[in-house]
Amino acid sequence: MDNVEGLERGNVEPIAVRQYLLALQKDLCQQFASEDGKGQFESDPWTRPEGSDGISCVLTDGAVIERGGVNFSHVFGDTLPAAALPHHPELVGYQFEAMGVSVVIHPHNPYVPTAHFNVRFFLAKKLGAPSVWWFGGGFDLTPYYPFTEDCTHWHRVAAAACQPFGADVYPRFKKWADNYFYLKHREESRGIGGLFFDSLNEWSFETCFAFIRSVGDHFIKAYRPIITKRKILVFGEAERAFQLYRRGRYVEFNLIYDRGTLFGLQFGGRIESILMSLPPIVRWQYNGYADLEHSENSAKEQNPQANLMKFLEPQDWLGMTVV
Repeated sequence: MDNVEGLERGNVEPIAVRQYLLALQKDLCQQFASEDGKGQFESDPWTRPEGSDGISCVLTDGAVIERGGVNFSHVFGDTLPAAALPHHPELVGYQFEAMGVSVVIHPHNPYVPTAHFNVRFFLAKKLGAPSVWWFGGGFDLTPYYPFTEDCTHWHRVAAAACQPFGADVYPRFKKWADNYFYLKHREESRGIGGLFFDSLNEWSFETCFAFIRSVGDHFIKAYRPIITKRKILVFGEAERAFQLYRRGRYVEFNLIYDRGTLFGLQFGGRIESILMSLPPIVRWQYNGYADLEHSENSAKEQNPQANLMKFLEPQDWLGMTVV
């Protein structure tokens, strides 16, 4: 799929993609606000002179969601940013448009995992050359105190999203997520993965568009039941401290490796919208969790860092037995 081909396979309909993405953004905001029960998303529309536009929707200090962002953007550019060119060197000199919805939810309760989701569409054009298009996206889960049943549920819903498109799709995109959401400098995974795909145009436009709709529609089915189940659990200062410490890994990944963040910064995108993915409060600890363990708290006995590392190793969640 690194080889981007032309538009011969089906009619390309950017307007239909935009309409779906805007409807998806609205639905996700409504569902997350309903689950939170207190907070509401603040809608912040924006435009750029060259025709780019978007809507950033952010919920802050809710009953459950400490910060959540559900952003839509539709941007145009004369050249692809450097973050995209290593994967598409044949598109040097192409103009492009890109649109997508990006979601990051940072809950207040450490027992509720952080979740990330995005779907996007690219269309690149150059005078005298065939236009090219592709889709990308996926969703992944970052637990702090993981529960086996949550992880298996997450992956089973991810597999269900892929199932109509072929038996090989979930295993391929699950493995891609395991490889992508990995902090090389720490030699550890960011979370338990899920789905990740890029340069998707191996099917017709209609089938690829149907696939990203399936991924988009399954994300809330994967995540909301976990929020509902875990948001009522009682936690203390020890669990909160560990959550803030582990959030540092999320920040490191987003600022060092995340293609979407790098693309937005190199493109000169809207900084507030790009960086809404970062948690509002985070803690870096010199010498890592070892120093945190010296405090007198329940987390010391539970050794949450060691327990978490077992979950973050890539594994077959579909075959996992839930006790």
